[in-house]
Amino acid sequence: MAAGGAEEPERRRLGRLSALDVYRRAAGAGRLERRRRGTPLPAGGRRAKARPRRRGGAGSGGPEPEAPPQPPVAAAAPSAAERTEARPSRRGEAAGGGRQPEAPPQPSVAAAAPGHVEPAGSPEAKRQGGPRPAGEGGGVAGLLRRLGRVEDSRRRAAELFGWLLAPVPPGEFLGRHWERAPLLVRRGDPGYYAGLFSTAELDAALRGGEVLFGAHLDVTSYAEGVRETHNPCGRALPAVAWDFYRNGCSLRLLSPQAFSPAVWHFLSILQEHFGSMAGANAYLTPPGTQGFAPHYDDIEAFVLQLEGKKHWRVYGPRTGAEVLPQFSSANLVQAELGEPVLETVLEAGDLLYFPRGFIHQADCLPDAHSLHITVSSYQRNSWGDLLEKLLPAALQMALEEDVEYRQGLPMDCLGYMGVANSDTVDARRTAFVEKVQSLMKKLIDYAPIDAAVDQRAKSFLHDCLPPVLTQSEKAQSIYGFPARWQDGGPRDVDILITKETEVRLLRHGIVRLCNEEAGVMLYYTTENSRVYHKEEPKFLEIDPEYTDGIEFLLSSYPNHVSVDALPCDSLEDKISLATLLFEKGILTTKKPLVQGFIF
Repeated sequence: MAAGGAEEPERRRLGRLSALDVYRRAAGAGRLERRRRGTPLPAGGRRAKARPRRRGGAGSGGPEPEAPPQPPVAAAAPSAAERTEARPSRRGEAAGGGRQPEAPPQPSVAAAAPGHVEPAGSPEAKRQGGPRPAGEGGGVAGLLRRLGRVEDSRRRAAELFGWLLAPVPPGEFLGRHWERAPLLVRRGDPGYYAGLFSTAELDAALRGGEVLFGAHLDVTSYAEGVRETHNPCGRALPAVAWDFYRNGCSLRLLSPQAFSPAVWHFLSILQEHFGSMAGANAYLTPPGTQGFAPHYDDIEAFVLQLEGKKHWRVYGPRTGAEVLPQFSSANLVQAELGEPVLETVLEAGDLLYFPRGFIHQADCLPDAHSLHITVSSYQRNSWGDLLEKLLPAALQMALEEDVEYRQGLPMDCLGYMGVANSDTVDARRTAFVEKVQSLMKKLIDYAPIDAAVDQRAKSFLHDCLPPVLTQSEKAQSIYGFPARWQDGGPRDVDILITKETEVRLLRHGIVRLCNEEAGVMLYYTTENSRVYHKEEPKFLEIDPEYTDGIEFLLSSYPNHVSVDALPCDSLEDKISLATLLFEKGILTTKKPLVQGFIF
């Protein structure tokens, strides 16, 4: 671990202590427990994860992927050249020869040719984000401006997903890599992610006074098999945070979308494509150091290299139980990992994707720092997670509606059932097992599948980042309405929606109708926070006669419809529904309601 370079001897001579020295002394041996790989963290500790810690993730009630995710299958093994590509010789490199998995998936690796550019106007060129119109600007800022002109939020999200993977087509990615195998994209374009996030923005966030150790910023180190977290209490002051960095510690900014408008905007669009929370963490690592132990995560990870470069090693799941795991691992032991299926050095503009369950570790080379951002999604978004909600609801409904589920067990069943009797040949055992199987098969008839999916969608909307509005969207929504105090009284307060007013949903994925015991609820995202679950879920209780009108707005998107076309019983109901949704930021109008007002 770096020790501060030439300044270290002078600091020691003068008796000065670094922030790391102070932390070690104050923490004491009891609190500063050294965590070796494979040792679970103590209560309240932190593990090296890329799991979403934010509002938003990964996270997106948008359209389904172009091709549905397929079950994991073994893919072609990478060549020896791919596995050893740019493999540096340095302390901490995998020794190899460890325990091999019993049946490891052998992921394929796809790499884009450096500097590859398609002809102007081609679909591939559009996916790559170029060539760009004059004055549009490149990088993420230009991309977001271009996407802001796309009317349909579903297409906007799909185009952003395509840009993220470019030049690999999304269909190819979903068919060959999603939940299956890593993907490496080399672009040879250091400015590809320009404007998304930078060390300067991290410094500005620290100086802004709202970053707290532990809640927003983790200080970590990993050397000689020891993983440590060095979080003091309280505010992350720049002098303290940068002193930790100078002494070889990595800085992990949790939820950069809470501090960066560009990351917020980026994730708020992408989440609709995933239909699951899209989260992010940013990682700044000093030259010649490593911040985290080998581990696997419970999310689909997209690593975007923003600055510098970083040496990555990715290993396949060691057992079948680690394929698409439900939870992240503890810190792992190097000797258990075997040979990596992918080893490379990411440079600015490159992308690395790996599925949940793929073990990974990354370290900086001696000649450069690294800043990358990990975009994550699909945490707890599996069939099993859906069934965890669905089966209890199905059983409850069966108990209420079917007397067979309420009939008593045989009086003597404890005498012939149970593990102690599992090898006993007994007709009563056979009849008991067949009865259980019959009840479980019949349970599917009581499963409220649509209601269970609605509840997952409700949870997703709570996770979501609020939408980022363009200037025209602000002018056509409640957020641009010119109500104000002027000349001793309120001005321009009345929201004058008539039957001729043309309206549409702000985004397709911002609302969800759920039929619950308390009534019909409309959940929405427009009043969410940029901080994960800082606010309670936002919803409106909707009169049942309004549900057809909301469904009509959903089916009409992205087209505008007149208020008079809403399928409500009366004109008063039509105007009331449109006004209610407009006031919550859910609806926009085709033209600003107050003409001539400049937002």
